[in-house]
Amino acid sequence: MKIYTRTGDRGATSLVGGKRVSKASERLEAYGTIDELNSHLGLLRATPGLPPEADPLLEYVQNKLFNIGAYLATDNAGNPDLKPAGLSEDAPLRLEKAIDEADAELPPLRAFILPGGSMAGAQANVARTVCRRAERRIIALAREAAVAPEVTTFVNRLSDYLFTLGRLCNHRAGVPEPEWRQDL
Repeated sequence: MKIYTRTGDRGATSLVGGKRVSKASERLEAYGTIDELNSHLGLLRATPGLPPEADPLLEYVQNKLFNIGAYLATDNAGNPDLKPAGLSEDAPLRLEKAIDEADAELPPLRAFILPGGSMAGAQANVARTVCRRAERRIIALAREAAVAPEVTTFVNRLSDYLFTLGRLCNHRAGVPEPEWRQDL
């Protein structure tokens, strides 16, 4: 099987099930941004300074994002109750548990935090911002197509986790969190 098909050369692609759509559609924006997020998580997993307990959770998240991408790439007009495979109601709870465990180790937030610090902390924040964009793209898609609420809940919770993970990376590296200063 060849990687290139030439079927998308004119700006259209096929969804799961074969329906052709523009590459500029809200659906492609949504699942393309999920794909981009998944790539950033792969980079984060390869970044020195990532807490060891974060890697298995990020692998779990990457698999869930792949399921979400496949779900978003499926035209569900004939089946608006379609749910993403492998995304159970406990998926956000797993992220919340990791957030709570990290928060127990972190100093309380006393200011707005700028992205940066350690390499792993900065990469976690890049992933967080892409995650927020993915959430916005999914919400935009939901204006024109059915989107299971489990998807937006998981992506929203993931951005919270990535923010907390960035803080944890900096804390464990002994790097002060860069704080926003209005006077600069």
